[in-house]
Amino acid sequence: MSRPLIDFASAAAVARWSAIDDAVMGGVSRSQLQHDPAGHAIFSGIVSLEHNGGFASVRSPMLDSNAPGTHLCRLEVYGDGKRYKLNLRTDNSFDGVNYQAVFEAPAHLWTQLSLPLTDFQPSYRGRRVPGAPPFDPARLQQIGLMIADRQAGPFALAIRSIGFE
Repeated sequence: MSRPLIDFASAAAVARWSAIDDAVMGGVSRSQLQHDPAGHAIFSGIVSLEHNGGFASVRSPMLDSNAPGTHLCRLEVYGDGKRYKLNLRTDNSFDGVNYQAVFEAPAHLWTQLSLPLTDFQPSYRGRRVPGAPPFDPARLQQIGLMIADRQAGPFALAIRSIGFE
């Protein structure tokens, strides 16, 4: 059974998330994570390829709990048909290796997605990190959402929860 790690039903669940967009490298994309009174969060914004940009992301603050002994991540999302990445970090630094899994969010449909933890690949600044250890759920510190891969234009991903089993 899935253990909810983040439930976006309340506004408090999104209050401390922050945007980390391609502006960190000169781009002009922008994003935000906002609470919707209907009981979920919405990751939205605009991806621009101008000034060598092309990604938008949001990241959780340090988590109070981790997910030892898990093998699967579950997301409940309502998408726009675009590809997204779920990022898992094992430290609290701003920059460094994070573990990414790509998922597609079907347009106009609430869907529960299952992402095996073996699908999360180590990445640093968008590039694979050969030789990095596999993701260890016992060390989970931060979670993030990202849109990249030259998907220019507006985007919106609604999300109800992120859980592990």
